[in-house]
Amino acid sequence: MTERVKGFPPFCGGKCRVLVLGSFPSVKSRQTGFYYGNPQNRFWRTVCGFFGEEVPPDVEGKKAFLLRRNIALWDVVLSCEIQGSSDASIRREEVAKLDEVFLNCGAKAILCNGKKAYGVLEAEYPALLPVTELMPSTSPANPRFDQEVWKEALGRIYK
Repeated sequence: MTERVKGFPPFCGGKCRVLVLGSFPSVKSRQTGFYYGNPQNRFWRTVCGFFGEEVPPDVEGKKAFLLRRNIALWDVVLSCEIQGSSDASIRREEVAKLDEVFLNCGAKAILCNGKKAYGVLEAEYPALLPVTELMPSTSPANPRFDQEVWKEALGRIYK
């Protein structure tokens, strides 16, 4: 059954170096109340691993990590009709005001976590493409995930 659901507000601590954009929170993320809440999602292991840190055990620890490492998180879709966690089922989406958040958070780069996020950004905010990279989705549903692509992109941002 398709239901209309809302995502999360942007998480940004002020002077961020990078804005990571997902598509829309998964069912597990909506249950935990924060981004990348599915323990099978590779986001936290990948990003924390890049910095040589363990994945924080709770939402507050994850927020502290993001603030310490100057990472902002948001999704390109604010609300939509969706079946489960499937990006392919997203319908009648309300697109986030990405340009405002990007400017306000101070980030110099955007990493799109998957093709859906990149596609929405590309269609709605083409002016942001020069500072945007398409990253392999960290979703457990993505069999082609490549952690090295993430590490290389973060290496360029945090050099």
